[in-house]
Amino acid sequence: MEKSNIISQPGIIKGNPSNAGNTRKFIDGSTRSHATLRTAAIGIGTYKPGWRWSLHAGAQTGKQSENHIGYVISGRMKVKDQFGNEADIEPGFAFEIMPGSDAWVIGNEPCIALDFIPISNDDKSK
Repeated sequence: MEKSNIISQPGIIKGNPSNAGNTRKFIDGSTRSHATLRTAAIGIGTYKPGWRWSLHAGAQTGKQSENHIGYVISGRMKVKDQFGNEADIEPGFAFEIMPGSDAWVIGNEPCIALDFIPISNDDKSK
C-alpha cells in the first residue's frame, strides 16, 4: 500500500484521504482528513456519537457552515437547513446542504461519511 497522500502522473492524480497527514481533530475527538486533487478535495470523517457541527466544528473555527456535499458510509446523521427543515441521512445516501446548516450524529454508532469539495480556479490561486 502506498504511504504518501498524493500520487501524480501526467493525466492522473490520486490520493488517500485516510492517510493524508492532514487530519483535523474536533473538540470531541471526532476526525476528518482529506486528499486534495486537481478539481476537488475528497474528505472522510469519523464522527463520534454526540458530535454536532455547530458544537464541535463551528465552535472550533468560529465560522458558519458552508455548502456541503457528502455521502454516508455507515452510521446516521441528521441535517437541518437554515429554514428549519430536517432530514435523516442514512448509509448509502448522498446529500447536499446549504450554507448555514447544521448536522449531528444520530444514535450510539459513529457516522463515517465522505465529503466532496469542488476546487475552483480562484481557490487554486490562493
